[in-house]
Amino acid sequence: MISMQFLAVALTTFVSSTVAQSCEAIPPSFEPTWGSGFSGRVLLNGLSKPRGIIFDSANNLLIVEQSSGGVRHVTLTDNGGDDLCVASSKKLIDAQGLNHGIEISADGTTLFVSSKQNVYAYPYNSTAGTVGERKTLVTGMSNGTHSTRTLRISKTNPDALIVSVGSDGNLDAGASEEGSGRSQLRVFSIAETSQASIDYTQGEILGWGLRNTVGVTENPATGDIWSVENGVDNMEKDGVDIHADNPCEELNFHGQVDGSTPQFGTNYGYPECFAAWDPSIIPNNTGIEVGTQFAFGTGNDTECLERTPPKLCFPAHTAPLGVAFNDEGTAAYIAFHGSWNREDPDGYRLSKIEFDPATGQPIEPSTSTTAAINVLSNPDNTACPQGCVRPVDVLFDTQGRLFMTSDATNELWVISGSL
Repeated sequence: MISMQFLAVALTTFVSSTVAQSCEAIPPSFEPTWGSGFSGRVLLNGLSKPRGIIFDSANNLLIVEQSSGGVRHVTLTDNGGDDLCVASSKKLIDAQGLNHGIEISADGTTLFVSSKQNVYAYPYNSTAGTVGERKTLVTGMSNGTHSTRTLRISKTNPDALIVSVGSDGNLDAGASEEGSGRSQLRVFSIAETSQASIDYTQGEILGWGLRNTVGVTENPATGDIWSVENGVDNMEKDGVDIHADNPCEELNFHGQVDGSTPQFGTNYGYPECFAAWDPSIIPNNTGIEVGTQFAFGTGNDTECLERTPPKLCFPAHTAPLGVAFNDEGTAAYIAFHGSWNREDPDGYRLSKIEFDPATGQPIEPSTSTTAAINVLSNPDNTACPQGCVRPVDVLFDTQGRLFMTSDATNELWVISGSL
């Protein structure tokens, strides 16, 4: 017979063991405000301007660190829910110039990263956490102001690598030419570029007229490609300064990556046309609603009707950088990095956009100004960008938890709740 004393000791040991295994809380640099039904915690701090994130096939987390130039390999201890902690952390790739983009092949054996000029591939061993010799896949992407080169591999077509390139400056007249290779999303065959590198302009155009598209994702329920675009700064129309609240930041729909949908290869407006956020302050605004494309300066608004409009608009200068869908395709999450080109700071938040799984489209109409539901925000945006959480990239893991990088605070967050 087991004695009561033995049971008491065993129970105490079990409870102590359970408590000991629980992950220690890391206090955030700044405490955010949480939307109803959401919560989160800092999983890792002390990073070096973390940007793009991806999980490998062994559920290790890979983080691009922009300031140090390279990729960090992080293994996790998972106690369920948001009770996660870092088991190990090491520099996987040390290469100056890697600044944002990261992806991994469908079989988990090749890691893709990007610099301002090139896309690279590394043989990758997720078990050992090691990489092999680097190979260059895509070249010729050097341009001026916008340096991020987001990478996304289609799950429905795992040979298709999508690469984004932004504009050369705020208002880049040369981007109006398809052959410029600027303000575009292009698609590349991984098999072909692995044999011999090619220039960016040789890729197939998924979309162009996209000023600075950083966030690119695929809806796992439909296989459709979506992106978020940063609109122009210092906007004026017919001699009137309307930049504080125009143009809007955009959520754009690109359809299937195989070209089977009509959106494939279309022009989204830049550098001639931009979508309205606040039509009331736009001169000669007859017929202009939220999301309606209109011309910069004294341009012809009629020509803008031929461009592909956004599916949703968000406030000007909120700077969406990351976007990710949940597995069911019922919501997309957007990391708004935050403004610099308006007197009252805006952005600096993580938002949820509800989708209709039957149509694969947002529930709110394109004219909506209330589609973005706050998940995480800052109680005082006037303290931003240095005195607040500043979201960059978002990513779901296989357990349905949402991970987010914040480059101003050098933190990695894990978010749970009504995702």
